[in-house]
Amino acid sequence: MKPQETIYIAVADTSMIIRSGLVSVLRRLPDLPVQVIEVSSEEGLKHCMEAHTPQILIINPQFGGWFDVAAFKQEYPEAAMKFVSLIYTMVDANQLKGYDDSVNLFDDVDSLSHKISLLMNVADEEESDQDSLSQREKEIVGCVVRGMTNKEIAEKLYISVHTVITHRRNITRKLQIHSAAGLTIYAIVNKLVELSEVEMNL
Repeated sequence: MKPQETIYIAVADTSMIIRSGLVSVLRRLPDLPVQVIEVSSEEGLKHCMEAHTPQILIINPQFGGWFDVAAFKQEYPEAAMKFVSLIYTMVDANQLKGYDDSVNLFDDVDSLSHKISLLMNVADEEESDQDSLSQREKEIVGCVVRGMTNKEIAEKLYISVHTVITHRRNITRKLQIHSAAGLTIYAIVNKLVELSEVEMNL
């Protein structure tokens, strides 16, 4: 999508403090015009879907006891939405299956903005800098050179396998590195991993 198009985001959580805080941050994202809808109940989520389907749903995995992403997608098959888990308590990794990404209380504005941009494929001309890896991309580089699979990376970082693949594609595009050996050298030189962590994979 184009950078100036409005992004519709719904934030679903029963805690008014958490919900309102995240909404406040989302409305202040630099260079991303967003319209945010607050959802405090399952009934409210139904009304939200009927009135205006959001492009991104940021939701507590324990919303309504347990939010079933797969069942929700079946109920609204025509809705091309991205699902983002809102993490601020201990959550079983099994509850995070089906989500496209996650946000937590320690994410800063830049991290949140970057995640939204990735989810919506916002074209950012300034990201042509080859070495401008985000913090999440650096984490994924570290995981890759330690020999972790996409599935293992997804479980470790609480994101979907699809999101891992998207990040890896962006990393390749930015760094122009197309081999595991090249990525390993990059990670060691830039102190993303220790040499001892990757010796077995060289």
